[in-house]
Amino acid sequence: MKFYIETFGCKVNTYESNFIKKSLIEEGFFYADSLLDANIVIVNTCTVTNMSDTKCRKYIRRVKRENPNAILVVVGCSVQYNPDVYKDMSIDILLGNRYKSKLGMLIKGYLVTKEKYQFIENSRKLDFEDMRINNFDHTRAFIKIQDGCDNFCSYCIIPFVRGSIRSKNFELIKKEAEDLVKNNHYEIVLTGIHTGSYNDNGHDLVDVINELSKIENLKRIRLSSVEITELNDKFFTMLKNNPKFCNHLHIPLQSGSNEVLKKMNRKYDMAYFFQVIEKIRSIRPDISITTDIIVGFPESSVSNFEETYENALKLRFSKMHVFPYSKRNGTKASLMKEIDGLEKTRRVHKLLELSNYLEEEYQKKFVGKKVDVLIEEVNDNVSVGHTSNYLRVEINEKLLKNQIYEVIYK
Repeated sequence: MKFYIETFGCKVNTYESNFIKKSLIEEGFFYADSLLDANIVIVNTCTVTNMSDTKCRKYIRRVKRENPNAILVVVGCSVQYNPDVYKDMSIDILLGNRYKSKLGMLIKGYLVTKEKYQFIENSRKLDFEDMRINNFDHTRAFIKIQDGCDNFCSYCIIPFVRGSIRSKNFELIKKEAEDLVKNNHYEIVLTGIHTGSYNDNGHDLVDVINELSKIENLKRIRLSSVEITELNDKFFTMLKNNPKFCNHLHIPLQSGSNEVLKKMNRKYDMAYFFQVIEKIRSIRPDISITTDIIVGFPESSVSNFEETYENALKLRFSKMHVFPYSKRNGTKASLMKEIDGLEKTRRVHKLLELSNYLEEEYQKKFVGKKVDVLIEEVNDNVSVGHTSNYLRVEINEKLLKNQIYEVIYK
């Protein structure tokens, strides 16, 4: 039997799909090269926006149309958020965010009984579901060290679908990293739903970073994302003294207006955000700081947006991921009055233009300088990779994939 996995959403989903792939191969299944070549199709869904839900359902309809005889398995956040929609789509195995690690067993059971299976548990109090991998589909290997969120930002459904915060065993993280490095993954990305909340028997995120840094052949450690409120003196000491930690931080801002931040139930104001960013740059002046910003939050005024624009410019992000606000039923923001759609689009375009400008300005700082590039793709005579500060580099030469080279940035 051949299976194929389609993954939507975040790095956590990517990690989980890699684990599912590994576990099914260990169960005796084979991985298919495409949707059409598969006997089993697994869809790992995302629900962070309405568009995410729509893309997932569209892909499921495509599976039914192009490979109608395949066993259809649908799992993840979108199922957890709106199970009734999926229950009406005639899916063979329907699973929320619990027991993804048991998928091989569930598929084998279905092959015997041919009975459809559905399991969506609504409890927020969950144990960390143990998943470990020793190889990864990407050059940069992800390790999921944490799951769940207790922040309850007013726009976000994720705490409801991922449950409360929980963390992976500290020793198991190190063992997983060692196995990945043995399989030639020299950069590891630590990821989670709320990665900075990591805590296992008194070990925090900085302890994880410092412990992994002891692995001899591991060259880089990167964070997928971290909240500004979780960057403390212990983190700053690590940032100053740990050369393996990448020169890049992704810190979500979400809004540059104190009024909107309060409505979003974010845990900081702009004075605090500026203060921490200044501290980071005092330690690493050339660090790349990227961010997320939600545009068109309900009841946000033009002046709120202009304040966000000006503050984003002052903060000099190297890239901004700009998201139009997406209503999520069940959140506090869903009860607020939405702004005009055309106005929301105008704001998105204006902020994207600023992002492009800031990205170009940041890149200019490195032209003519030596940079270290981890090669991720090799096509014909072109090698492509990223620097520690996440600059994309193309080299007109056939180099070895998964190796780090020093080049002049152009």
